[in-house]
Amino acid sequence: MQIEIVKMEDTKAEFIIKNSSPAMANALRRTMLQDIPKMAIDKVDFHLGPIMQDDKEYESVTSLFDEIIAHRLGLIPVPTPQGASFQKDCSCGGVGCPNCAIMYSLNKVGPRTVLSGDLMPLGDSTLKVKDEMIPVVDLTESQAVLIYATAVMGTAKQHVKWQAAFGVGYSYMPIVKIDDKLATDIDVQKAAEDYTGLFKVENGRLVVDDVLRACVYGKAIEQDDALMGAVTVEWNDKEFLFKFETDGSLTARQVLDSAVEILNRNATEFGEIVDALE
Repeated sequence: MQIEIVKMEDTKAEFIIKNSSPAMANALRRTMLQDIPKMAIDKVDFHLGPIMQDDKEYESVTSLFDEIIAHRLGLIPVPTPQGASFQKDCSCGGVGCPNCAIMYSLNKVGPRTVLSGDLMPLGDSTLKVKDEMIPVVDLTESQAVLIYATAVMGTAKQHVKWQAAFGVGYSYMPIVKIDDKLATDIDVQKAAEDYTGLFKVENGRLVVDDVLRACVYGKAIEQDDALMGAVTVEWNDKEFLFKFETDGSLTARQVLDSAVEILNRNATEFGEIVDALE
């Protein structure tokens, strides 16, 4: 299997898998969706009682149940530091240390909208939430909230808050064929305009500009009578175009590297089990 990167950004990626199979492509898709480990807030402690700030007393209460706020905090993407481990595998024995847990504090008084950016990491400032504009709860004039939250490692098999990759999908790589004899009877300029990015006109001939655009136009081309059968699209079941995005807790490169590593490890372990049976 070979991987050719088409686009690699911080939170989104597009790549081509070559010399593979639908089974392997789907295995990679499922791995990216449910097996990538990342950090997410899993424990939230709420302060109960009055809160004093600037010689004014605020009531530690909001318009939402504590459970709803805790759920919202759990879904906020928090950074996953390199080398972070699961609590069950950590040398601290699961008590909680910088290697397996991140502590955040949230201390705000109303009136205001509490945002994800109000979560402050205790210690390493680089662990601040990347997306700072996610609403958490609205506070009125006399309301306040004081929270301590703990993020730990997990995977989406446990809960969706630990899902790192989203919109993971793939399609067969298209093979676009143009019959030059039939193409002489069609309006090549109009075809190039109708399928922007896929076709272009060179020396009066219709040629393929970007074959990946056929993933978008494939069905439309098959049903377009104006092309008069001059253009056909076939699909290669050994090459696949993958696209996905991340929630920001991990970069797209980290998600892809982790998925490939997990797939390789699982295949090796499975092979060892089969060998042991023999």
